[in-house]
This record gives sequence, C-alpha cells and structure tokens, in this order.
Amino acid sequence: MAQKDTDLQKIKEIIEIMERNGLVEVEIKHGDDKIFLKRCAPQQPIPAAAVPIYRDRSGSIVDPADVVTSEPSFAKTASVPSKQENLEEIKSPIVGTFYAKTSPDSEPYVDVGSHVEPQTLVCIIEAMKVMNEIKAETSGTIAEILVTNGQAVEYGQVLFRIKPD
Repeated sequence: MAQKDTDLQKIKEIIEIMERNGLVEVEIKHGDDKIFLKRCAPQQPIPAAAVPIYRDRSGSIVDPADVVTSEPSFAKTASVPSKQENLEEIKSPIVGTFYAKTSPDSEPYVDVGSHVEPQTLVCIIEAMKVMNEIKAETSGTIAEILVTNGQAVEYGQVLFRIKPD
C-alpha cells in the first residue's frame, strides 16, 4: 500500500509541474514503467464585448447605454410585404451587436426604401471588439429592417429584407 501512495504522490507532483509550466501532455518512461498524463488546455478568459465610443456633436463622450435607450427604433417596415413578393434576406453572418449607424447623431447606413447595390454597406456587427461591415450583396430596395440599433444578433438572424430589382 505504501508503494501506491508514493506513486500517487509522484503523479500529483508531475501534475503540479505541468500546471506551473503550462504543459498539456507529459509522457515519462522509466524501464518497463510508462506514464502518460494529458490535461485540458488552459481556458483563455473570454474578453468582455467592447462597446463603441459614441461622441455627440460637441465631441463629448456619450454613455453607450444612453445611446441605445434614447434612440428611436430602427425596426421598420414600409408595408406588410406579402409572401409572393419574393423578398431576399440579409442575415447576420456572426453573433454580435448590430449597429445601424456610425454614431448616435449620424444617419443610418440604410432606411426602409433605400436602394442598395451588392457593395452597399447596410450595417456594422461588432463581435469581440471587431467591427464587421455587412454589405447588401444584392441589388434592390430595403423593404424591412428587422433589428434595432444596439441589439444583440445571432448567427443567421434576418436583419433586412430586400425587394430585388
């Protein structure tokens, strides 16, 4: 029994050495004895989502919470489109925060009724401190905007519906 306790203590010491040195795998061979230890890679902390810095017309920094709560809703519909209109959808390619405009006092990239081309920037989706430009990728007229400025969006969520040219 004493031999097992000694072996277990040595294994614990090896694990501590692995942790101190950031090792994920260790293989030790001594004569006919062999031990292989593998642990999960250390998890990196998930960074907090960055909140864009907004400035008002005077250049003063505006609290982002005020920006989202004080803005009018951008989820608009020109009219209730019928299913036979064959609207094309612009979906979110990533999980993140939807931004309809560059700052609180600027105009939105697009509005209901705006004409877009494939390279037209329709919104920004911020994910992990990276601002991702989302382009229309089709020609047509914005028929619906289905999300509001500052709203969290999911992968594949429909952001806009476009009536193709």
